[in-house]
Order: sequence, then structure tokens, then C-alpha cells
Amino acid sequence: MRDLDFNMVLDLEALLREGSVVGAARRLHLSAPAMSRRLANLRHAVGDPLFVPAGRGLVPTQRALELRDKVDALAQEMRKVFMTGQVDLSTVERTMVLRTNDGFAGAWAARLAQRVAQEAPGISLRFSPRTDKHVAGLRDGLIDLEVGALHAGDDTSDELHTQLLFRTPFVGVVRADHPLARKKISLANFTAWPHISASRHGHDSGPIDDALEAQGLQRKVRLVAPGFQSAMVMAASSDMIAAAPELFARWAMQHLRLYIFRLPLATPEVEVSQSWHPRRHADPVHKWLRGLVRELCSEGA
Repeated sequence: MRDLDFNMVLDLEALLREGSVVGAARRLHLSAPAMSRRLANLRHAVGDPLFVPAGRGLVPTQRALELRDKVDALAQEMRKVFMTGQVDLSTVERTMVLRTNDGFAGAWAARLAQRVAQEAPGISLRFSPRTDKHVAGLRDGLIDLEVGALHAGDDTSDELHTQLLFRTPFVGVVRADHPLARKKISLANFTAWPHISASRHGHDSGPIDDALEAQGLQRKVRLVAPGFQSAMVMAASSDMIAAAPELFARWAMQHLRLYIFRLPLATPEVEVSQSWHPRRHADPVHKWLRGLVRELCSEGA
């Protein structure tokens, strides 16, 4: 076995296809003498002449004919292993795990799944909540792609690849027949009504509260929702005000009776990115999925 070389598979494939040393040499970009030496190695390894003279050419022995189908199959499998960047998506069977928040999943998950089903029907998607900021899941291969807003202190790690998907401002959200839907929104009436805060960690303050505090103001947070999507559902059935990234809110308006308004104070835009570990970077299937996510996000919610 120590004398065997995977190149022998390709050598034998070329000889079987061409039926001559010269033809096989041309196919493999070798000289005829080099191809003759490779044929000698094959004969030694297999213990059979493999090809014998017949007129001006060569004909395969019975043993060579018996090996033809196996050699063809082996050669194709070897090419699949080493030809990176090329994949037939229609044949891929795989589950891809995306870690994201409910706002992104609500706005894009169904459309992403539809596109995946069209282009790669053997691939299924699993959405996992962003319950932590750690890179371990990506590093260990448990998470394929993380999508969400990056914040100072997040464990994104220098080892990850990160790509910005979109920027979107925060907007206010109330039910469609809310009293605020019929008047200009000022800081006074914005802070007069009760609020819903969206936080996966249960925090009752965020960028809006920081901006209000800078002006000596405070809002009344009556509910803390686990995510933007649930916050908007709560706002749609109450008198409370929720705040959400505008792209998420525009999607929610298609399904809930909501009124969206610009906040009466300046807050930072939300920057949503996708991140992945280098272990997935060259994977053609992963690269395709990243491109699909970016394409859908560029179309808006």
C-alpha cells in the first residue's frame, strides 16, 4: 500500500479513455516517456499488464475492463473532494443554523426559506435565538451564521468574518387607532404614554433612554419584551409605545394594524451584520447562503 498513489487513479482513467500512452499523456499534460513510466507503475501495483499491443495501439486486458467503472467513480469522487468552489446545490443535503433575533427572523426567514427551497431543496434552515454574544458556537461549527446588530463588548472576536447587511433607524410604533396616530409626536406626548422596551436580556433601558436622559427626560417603561417582534405585537393590542428598527417595523405593518412614526429625538442607527467563522469561509454552500442573505436584505423588508 505504501507504493500506491492517488494519481494512479487518474492515470488509469486517462489510459482507459484514450486507449494509448500518447493520448493519455496529452490528456494529463505529460510527456509520453513520463506516461510510460506511470503505466509501468500501474502494472506493478495491479499485478496485470492492463494494456497490451494491438496493431499500432493498445487494448485493455480483462482486468483493466473490470476496473473501468470503479476507476471512473473514484476519479469523480476525488474531483468533488478537491475541486473547491464548485457544487451542485440541487444535490446538497444539509441543515444550516442561523443565530439571530426575532425581528430579523420575522422579516426575512420565510422569504429566505422559500429561496433556499427553490435553489437547494435538500437544505433546511434552523433559526436559533441570540441568547448570548459568544463566538464559541461559530467556532465549534454549531452555528453557521450569526445575524444581528453588533454592540461594543460583543464577543465577535478578531477571528470572525463580518459583513454589514444594512443600516436602519429606530422608529416609534403604536396601534393604528392610537391617539398619537392623529397628532404630531412631540417629546412631551412621547414621554407621557407608557412604553414597551425590547431586550433579550430583560433590560428596561437602551439607546432611547440614553437620548432622553441627555435632555433631562425619562419615559415610563411598563413592559419588557424579549424581542422587537413581540414588542410590536404588544403595541398593536395596547395603548403602549414600542420602538423597533424601521425595516422590522415596515415588515410588521404588513401583518399588524400599526402606525409608525419618527422618534422626536436622535438615536443611533442600527447596523445589522452577518458573521461567520473562517472554518466556513471557503465552503461553497455557506458562501451561497451568505450571498442569499445579503441579496434579500438589500431588497428591504
